Amino acid sequence: MVFYLLKKDPAELKELGSRIASLKDSLYTCSECGNISEADPCPICSDVLRDRGTLCIVEDIEDLVSFEQAGIYNGVYHVLGGRVSPFDDEELSEESVAFLLSHIRALNAREVIIATNPKMEGDLTYYTLLEVLKEASGLREDLKITRLAFGLPVGGSIEFADRMTLHTALESRVEATLGKGDIL
Repeated sequence: MVFYLLKKDPAELKELGSRIASLKDSLYTCSECGNISEADPCPICSDVLRDRGTLCIVEDIEDLVSFEQAGIYNGVYHVLGGRVSPFDDEELSEESVAFLLSHIRALNAREVIIATNPKMEGDLTYYTLLEVLKEASGLREDLKITRLAFGLPVGGSIEFADRMTLHTALESRVEATLGKGDIL
């Protein structure tokens, strides 16, 4: 990247530097979900076509962007901005947990999807959130709490899967249902 920049006109480099320096000046943290954008609330929270009954909790903004780029989810998000990681001495702050609970209450969410990363810190964060949600007051009695499934990637081969991937795929299996007329 440095060699590419060295070939650029000095005026272009100054303009680029100026834009990078002022990047944070034009961005806000969404007061509803914790996303960053040029407006508060963010475009996702402002979108009246979004399903406000479904809330997807992600660890960071990069995870939210991945969902949005995939175009497969039409609910709203909540960015934790952290995770539980004993090795890095990280915990979810009381403020972060309170912000999450107030968001769920404000939406009167029917379902909360916990979309943490499939590794030890993601598991610890998931179980911490599960405990928080089970003990919280003021949430719907019928609140559905789900977690992303784990397992084999689409287009992958079992023969190349590692032991942990096979284990999580086996543990995350779902029951098949056969309707009338289905052939075995």
